[in-house]
Amino acid sequence: MKKKVLYIEDEPYLARIVKDTLELKGYEVLHKKDGTRIHECISTFTPDICLLDVMLPDIDGFTLGNHIHNINPHLPIIFLTAKTQTDDLVKGFASGGTDYLKKPFSMEELIVRMENQLKLTHRESSGIQSLPDEVALNQYKFYPGRFELHTPDGIIKLSNKESQILALLCSHTNSSLDRRILLKTVWGDDSFFNSRNLDVYIRKIRGYFAEGSGIEIVTLKGKGYHFVVA
Repeated sequence: MKKKVLYIEDEPYLARIVKDTLELKGYEVLHKKDGTRIHECISTFTPDICLLDVMLPDIDGFTLGNHIHNINPHLPIIFLTAKTQTDDLVKGFASGGTDYLKKPFSMEELIVRMENQLKLTHRESSGIQSLPDEVALNQYKFYPGRFELHTPDGIIKLSNKESQILALLCSHTNSSLDRRILLKTVWGDDSFFNSRNLDVYIRKIRGYFAEGSGIEIVTLKGKGYHFVVA
């Protein structure tokens, strides 16, 4: 079965090259010039992965990524952009992105990154498999299979990677978790780029637990993390 790609890009020449190349490689591609009617695209086309240009008319790619993440938190999103500042990188991952590709890019690299995201999305994490359906964390409850963290203030819908990382932390409650093991389990390798991604996700997950909750992710410099549930 062909993998479905939702591709949003307003530059027609680039869009044609990417769409035609991906279709030649066996993907089914739905190309849109902007993010209008995104709910309809997600619900009717049901993509396996999204490619989003950041500089779009009317609504920027990061805002669009947030919308898509709210509709389907498990859907991988690759941002395609000329922006290279660290703040933009952080903003992209905070907006639901799972990868980030700088323009101009080669089609070979884009396809490799897409395939990697598709494999990671469908690969079951050993950390998630080892946990029960419901994990009690003081006044919080984590549901790995549902990608949900229930807090005193409501339900947080987690992304696939957030859920995998939290699951691994939970499987090492009140003990240390090696950073390399976490990287290789969630991303498949411990490259510098993925290491920076992990830092972004750890900051996000830390923010889900209120100060005074008795839950803390302690960074062990040069080693990994200690997940404290007091």
